[in-house]
Amino acid sequence: MNLKFTISYDGSSFFGSQKQPNKLTVEDELLKVFKSINIETKIILSGRTDKDVHASGQVFNCEIPEHWEDLNKLKQIINKRVNKSIKILKINRVDDDFHSRFWAKKRVYRYLITTKETTPFNQKYITYVKNIDETLIKEAIKEFIGIFDFEYFHKTGSEKEQTKREIFDAKFYKYKDIYVFKFEANSYLRSQIRLMVGFLLAINDKKLKIEDLKEQLNLKKHIFKTPANPNGLYLAKIKY
Repeated sequence: MNLKFTISYDGSSFFGSQKQPNKLTVEDELLKVFKSINIETKIILSGRTDKDVHASGQVFNCEIPEHWEDLNKLKQIINKRVNKSIKILKINRVDDDFHSRFWAKKRVYRYLITTKETTPFNQKYITYVKNIDETLIKEAIKEFIGIFDFEYFHKTGSEKEQTKREIFDAKFYKYKDIYVFKFEANSYLRSQIRLMVGFLLAINDKKLKIEDLKEQLNLKKHIFKTPANPNGLYLAKIKY
């Protein structure tokens, strides 16, 4: 049977989500646990996250033998055995042709920043910024909404023939003492969100202007090339 798993994980414990030779990844850890309960399967992730990037709503699907009909029991067993930096949140039975990556309509990411100096207990999970100009960032982030060629907003050397993407929504808001960048799109290029946030933070610091952002989005000038730190980034939700 085909099952859809919704999971969260602490990205600082892994070299990304997707299997890599000789490196511990989220996929490696999950496959190890499945093997320990005599399940040989292949995991299909909704999308990859890099080292130090977290997830509060990552999704994957895989084929599981029919006798595992008690999905609550399966969830309990996996959560008991899996690395404590991963948690299975939900398991649902889905159509045989469900594909967590190809069926995804929207992917929501959040990037968290704070004006309070970080501590040894939270510095892996949020990015410190000395001052925030909330009004300026709210104005600037709207520029990303729409269809653009993000050639100048992805990691150099990553192989992508098609660099056009549509950002359906982009918001900046404050939740308690945390500031949140929220992006919603069908898909993203490698490091795209971190480069977008990095550019917005450069505008916040008055190092760049909104006009500079427009020029880079329209491929007139490649002004900014420094992605924000990965530790503040979260894959928040996959919409189907």
